[in-house]
Amino acid sequence: MTTPQEELLPTTRRALTHRIAVAQAEGRTPSLVAAVVRGGRTVWHGARTSVEGHGPDENVQYRIGSITKTFTAVLVLRLRDEGVLDLGDPLEKHLPGTGVGEATIAELLAHSGGLAAESPAPWWERTPGSLRPELADVLGEQPLLHPVGRRHHYSNPGYTLLGALVEKLRGASWEEVLQREVLDPLGLERTATRPSAPHAGGWAVHPWADVMLAEPTEDLGRMAPAGQLWSTTGDLARFAVFLTQGDDKVLGAETVREMRAPAAPAEAADVVDGAAYGLGLQLQHRDGRLLVGHSGSLPGFLANLTIGVEDDVAAVVLTNCTSGPLLAGVGSDLVRIVAEAEPRIPEPWRPLREVDASVLELAGQWYWGTHAFALRLTPDGGVSLGPLSGQGRRSRFRANDDGSWTGLEGYYAGESLRAVRRPDGTVSHLDLGSFVFTRQPYDDGAVVPGGVDPQAWQGIG
Repeated sequence: MTTPQEELLPTTRRALTHRIAVAQAEGRTPSLVAAVVRGGRTVWHGARTSVEGHGPDENVQYRIGSITKTFTAVLVLRLRDEGVLDLGDPLEKHLPGTGVGEATIAELLAHSGGLAAESPAPWWERTPGSLRPELADVLGEQPLLHPVGRRHHYSNPGYTLLGALVEKLRGASWEEVLQREVLDPLGLERTATRPSAPHAGGWAVHPWADVMLAEPTEDLGRMAPAGQLWSTTGDLARFAVFLTQGDDKVLGAETVREMRAPAAPAEAADVVDGAAYGLGLQLQHRDGRLLVGHSGSLPGFLANLTIGVEDDVAAVVLTNCTSGPLLAGVGSDLVRIVAEAEPRIPEPWRPLREVDASVLELAGQWYWGTHAFALRLTPDGGVSLGPLSGQGRRSRFRANDDGSWTGLEGYYAGESLRAVRRPDGTVSHLDLGSFVFTRQPYDDGAVVPGGVDPQAWQGIG
């Protein structure tokens, strides 16, 4: 997967190196390693370290904390795609007796199940998982802090429940299922629940002095599906490609696209910040681009995976300190540097291989009342409908076997679009969820809305 670094321009490579050098120096972290992916391949790798003459490469393991949640989400969505469960199922249907079973699987994936952010004391990240051997130990006496489904509230115990769900439905441990169904098929040979050489040690850096304290490496036990994994920039680069393109051995492209869509009610502060959460993935609007991925932290380690899907650029950043550089900002900067310095070159335009004449005749201008819209055929066999002004409701539509289309995004997501024909076969109008689109504004020949004034269009006398 690694390609010669000459695939990026020297100025771009220098800018990337400068960004991580600033992050390592100003963040006062023992080491920082990063990678950039473009076009499905790793095109740059860099590292900065406090150990002179030694820089970690793409095979050195770091703890990745909550990026583990994205892997757990993949396992749950595999169960959905196989028909074993529905995301709308309450947890109680498949994992009874937890006491929080009214939360749906989708709500747990999107952190909107109302659960507490953390397990009861002592701090689970810095104590042995053996202290919490049962789900009841993870959930505590008051597991629900909010009404189910009402707000996004990040929850580590929620992903512990999802890991237990995977174990119940697969009849094997979360670790075994993850290895068999995700790590092996994607070739992530350096991703595991426990470290193996070479791996970084975790450190806490004193906030007011340049001295360090070794952090313990705890096995998280029941909490493993929320943050146990170790990985490398090389493996996470491959994982980024999977989250962008899908892989039929694990999840198809449509399902990973679903993971990247907002799935939780946003807090007011999140709206202001341009942040949202999908199904196991964080979303962020930054520098004019939509970024998806996940951050992670455990004592001694910080991690970030950032993907600019439209730019076809992803970044991985790992470091071994408890607090230090803000890696989400570093990751987004690495994506921006490449996207702006070397913009994605679009694929050549090519004509459609074939086209249905009955669909082609629908292309062009339509009116919803007096609002002008354009219907276009898309290369995937669907259509798109959007306002000519460039502002307003728009959507792509997937073709159905019965000649209709289903909306894929925005206001029209899930809504049905169909062409209504007269007895002679000519097109009368488009019906989009009961909205009537006509070839002329308020067309007299259309049943709805039809000409509404017998004097028709007129000026002021």
